[in-house]
Amino acid sequence: MKKEVVIATRGSKLALWQAEYIKNEIEKHHKNILCRLEIIKTMGDKILDVPLAKIGGKGLFVKEIETALLEKKADLAVHSMKDVPMELPAGLELFESPACEAPQDAFLSIKYNSLDELPKGACVGTSSLRRKCQLLELRPDLEVVDLRGNVQTRMQKLTDGMYDAIILAYAGLKRLEVTENIKEILPVEKMLPASCQGILGIEIRSGDNEIKEILSFIGHKDSYTRARCERAFLRKLQGGCQIPIGCHSVLTGNKIYVKGIIYNLDGSKKIAKEYTGNKANPEEAGIKLAEMVLAAGGDKILKEIYSQVYENF
Repeated sequence: MKKEVVIATRGSKLALWQAEYIKNEIEKHHKNILCRLEIIKTMGDKILDVPLAKIGGKGLFVKEIETALLEKKADLAVHSMKDVPMELPAGLELFESPACEAPQDAFLSIKYNSLDELPKGACVGTSSLRRKCQLLELRPDLEVVDLRGNVQTRMQKLTDGMYDAIILAYAGLKRLEVTENIKEILPVEKMLPASCQGILGIEIRSGDNEIKEILSFIGHKDSYTRARCERAFLRKLQGGCQIPIGCHSVLTGNKIYVKGIIYNLDGSKKIAKEYTGNKANPEEAGIKLAEMVLAAGGDKILKEIYSQVYENF
């Protein structure tokens, strides 16, 4: 009789793709294991008519899933790492990441071939404050409008002509094989990605050595090293979805290069810093970069943002 391993996941097509990918990898490597997906609806899935930044709080897309893990209704969970809060509940831990996908953002449009080609006043949809601030820095003449929903919903709104263009993470579009309306992959020099964009995270109960043994084959060292660096940067800044923060790291030899940016809510203030550290200690590189951002005025921006955010509750 095969052993059952339960994987907790959200129900969106992208979340299911991610969970199915891990399920298939486990079953391929362990012929005596059968995986079952436990689909869980999170708060972030239920509230679709309010911008993420206004909902506030941390773990909008993972809290209910983490509860299932703690209650032993699931053995592991697969997340987009950028959705995972910096502080995990007691009793849970992240365990490795498979090979990551490209981290860039993608420009999608029916009528226009690039961001530069958009006419003045064009309407661009995004759910991300980070993308909004960078878009308006590049093209202050654009109208950037909030866009919520899963990938298919957002793509349909573009097709229906509600937006002249939308910006989505390239990784999700590639995984779902819905790339037909991608007109430009935005280079990181033009639009810095979210921390850990394109990286998957596997969350398990702390000390669950049986699950660790089952998953021991799946880790991709460079992807997890980058995730550790970028999460350390975000953790030091206490960043969440209500803060316009970008972070991207690159591994070269025994070094890790990381760049981070932070904006205030209207995009009028920006701090961008870079740091090169030791690949063997990626958390230190992320923390050092965050300290540089804070010392350059990031602490004031964060204080300003949190005072504005909490006024809305």
